[in-house]
Amino acid sequence: MALEGTRDTGPQGEGASQPSASRGEEVRPALHERALSSHGRTEAEKKSHKGIWITLATVALLGVALLYWLTKPPAGSTPAASQASRFGSGPAAITVGQITTGSINEYVEALGTVTPVYTITLYSQVTGIVTAVHYQEGQYVHKGDPLVDIDPRPYQTTLDAAEGELLHDQGVLAEAQMDLERYREAWAQNAIQKQELDDQEKMVIQDQGTVKQDEGTVAYDKVELSYCHIVSPIDGRVGLRLVDPGNTVFSGSGSTLVVVTQLQPITVVFEVSEDDLPEVQAQLKGNHAMRVDAFDREDVKNLGTGKLIALDNEVDTTTGTVKFRATFPNRDLALFPNQFVNARLLVRTLSNATLAPTAAVQYNGTAAFVYIVNPDQTVSVHPVQVVTGNDQVTAVTGINPGVTVAISGFDRLEDGAKVQVHQRPHATRRTRGLGPGSARPSASIVPPAPPPSSRTSSSTMTASSSTGPLTGGSRTS
Repeated sequence: MALEGTRDTGPQGEGASQPSASRGEEVRPALHERALSSHGRTEAEKKSHKGIWITLATVALLGVALLYWLTKPPAGSTPAASQASRFGSGPAAITVGQITTGSINEYVEALGTVTPVYTITLYSQVTGIVTAVHYQEGQYVHKGDPLVDIDPRPYQTTLDAAEGELLHDQGVLAEAQMDLERYREAWAQNAIQKQELDDQEKMVIQDQGTVKQDEGTVAYDKVELSYCHIVSPIDGRVGLRLVDPGNTVFSGSGSTLVVVTQLQPITVVFEVSEDDLPEVQAQLKGNHAMRVDAFDREDVKNLGTGKLIALDNEVDTTTGTVKFRATFPNRDLALFPNQFVNARLLVRTLSNATLAPTAAVQYNGTAAFVYIVNPDQTVSVHPVQVVTGNDQVTAVTGINPGVTVAISGFDRLEDGAKVQVHQRPHATRRTRGLGPGSARPSASIVPPAPPPSSRTSSSTMTASSSTGPLTGGSRTS
């Protein structure tokens, strides 16, 4: 029985091996095709990588060529000159100016607000319908020009009634006065008693009082009627229209009908530090008319010149300033109400002052100095004290006239540095407000600060932490 089982299984094993061989033959073509497709993708990837490397190499070569073109020295220059210009060696190129003498104005600068002398806000004093508006928006009107009309008929009727009552009472008074004359004649002839004459005299007085009351009523009604015809009380400019014909206005409602602002003359109110008050008061005590210039917001254009007319009666404790008022003719209407301006108050004029170019004065903190150009083409740091200045020149002390100073090229200057003087440019950019910190040398070449000088008088004001330097030709309040 065991042998039969073995024989029976033999043919079955051969039959089972035939399907495996057929499946292997089917797998071989598929694997071959897959290998071919994988080989094609590898070749494509190699070509793509090769193109990328070629592109990168091209870009690198272009970058090297561009760098060489940017860094190559100019034609005719030597390598030493190229190296000197690149690293800043050699003499520093500067322009120079002279210390001179002359006159300069000392100003006090402050922010101001244009304030009209008169600003009239007109309201309705009667109740009625607006019948006409006679002005155009922004029109310049004169005193007495019509502005707004309100329906006058109710007030005209009231006036007519009052005038009629006055005429009636005037007739009664005239009759009483005629009777009084008759009573006097009769009493003179002893025809009547004295009591009748006295009664008639008092009757005349009563009628006179009635007439007087009627005259007051008529005058009041005339005033009420005049309120229906509103005219400009001053010369000035009206604003935007606030009421249209047909609207009803009410007495005492607070609704504005029109605003008239005087423009000529006009004033500027500005605040000045209390530290400058004594010097200004000294000028005012001598009846000296102090000039005030008004400049625009950028402090460039002069909008007008006026004079100081008044000071406030107290110092503002919150700001330590005093309000000043200056008047301006404003003939060209350059000053506009509520406009912000920069006010410059001329305090005094310094004569025979030592003047340095403003660009030459440098600052190390609060200490001012200049670079003096020596005959051996070197510069020396020289401390100075600033008194006042403007865009062009600055009044200084501590240096003699005729000295040559540097006015440009400060970034490479230090004490003892070699310089090469160039011609001064024809036009330089104007700057204002030069002061401590506005043109300092670099930290590596900061010269030693000059010793502080004592303040001898109010006319010589040095830069100090308490009062501040006087720069830009003014002391800014």
